[in-house]
Amino acid sequence: MTLGLDSDSYGSQSRKLVSCLEAAGMAPSIHNSQPWRFRVVGDRIDVMLDRDRLLAAIDPTGREAWMSVGAAVLNLRVAILAGGRVPLTIPLPDPSRPDLAASVRLGGRHRPDATIRALFGAIPFRRTNRRPFRDIEVRAEVLNQLAAAARVEGATLVTMDALGRRSVVAIAETANSWQRESAEYIEELRIWTAVPLDARAGIPAHSFGPLDQFGTLPLRDFGAAHPDLPRHQRPFEHTPTLAILYTTGDQPRDWLRAGQAMERVLLTATVRGVATTPISAPTEEPELRALLGDEFADHVAQVILRLGYGDPVPSTPRRPVTDFVELIEPANASR
Repeated sequence: MTLGLDSDSYGSQSRKLVSCLEAAGMAPSIHNSQPWRFRVVGDRIDVMLDRDRLLAAIDPTGREAWMSVGAAVLNLRVAILAGGRVPLTIPLPDPSRPDLAASVRLGGRHRPDATIRALFGAIPFRRTNRRPFRDIEVRAEVLNQLAAAARVEGATLVTMDALGRRSVVAIAETANSWQRESAEYIEELRIWTAVPLDARAGIPAHSFGPLDQFGTLPLRDFGAAHPDLPRHQRPFEHTPTLAILYTTGDQPRDWLRAGQAMERVLLTATVRGVATTPISAPTEEPELRALLGDEFADHVAQVILRLGYGDPVPSTPRRPVTDFVELIEPANASR
């Protein structure tokens, strides 16, 4: 049973804990599906994959859902650090509970540094921006900081050169074309997009972004499932900055790591005033995803990120904490 978190159930730490859980729930997720659940047991927070919110058409293995949960774990860790405690995090702690992504305990006191304070402050302002960016180059200094953010979480972020960018764009065009021909994909897209303004998940129409007038940047067209909705065309940047996030493996532990790395990169970009767009369609098609990696270097592509400078965009809906958090009395908790 999900319990109200506005009570005194958490004692003197209740407000801080609710703030941490709210921050976790602001993480990005595929189609804004928010496929996570949390159980609070004393000073332990269990973060779990919610299989009822998986997307079978584009994510049959659950890889992107695991990445989404990883992003929520990163936000939770940052929020706990910003609140003055150390998050003692164990990924996939119990083989008998395969949906338990991580257990996070509140450790000792900790004075947050400037980086953690900045990342925490960026959580409410991180957005997926599907609109045109300005034709302004992202400086090497900023790209190096984003790469360093990925390394902190055990992943590698590689910015594409001109040849790599052309290859990625071509692969993304193919992925979009394949997916538009799938009835299952279109139906799943219809369910999760153009949601009402009072929805708690999914992507509202105002977040779709315009169509690319010249077809230079093949982003996912959320309007493909809603042909009656009016759409505008605008020119996008001619030379987008694209980067690929890699891990060395391709199992749930790696997907969880990739999600944490992605979110640290996205938050770091937000701090630096850089807009971001995760591009996932090419990694949703196994044949195309293989073209983005390097099996000999153990580089497994997990997501493509578009980076640049654009106008602010509205946020997407979020479930309230009471929708995804369960409070368990420690004496009644099962291990």
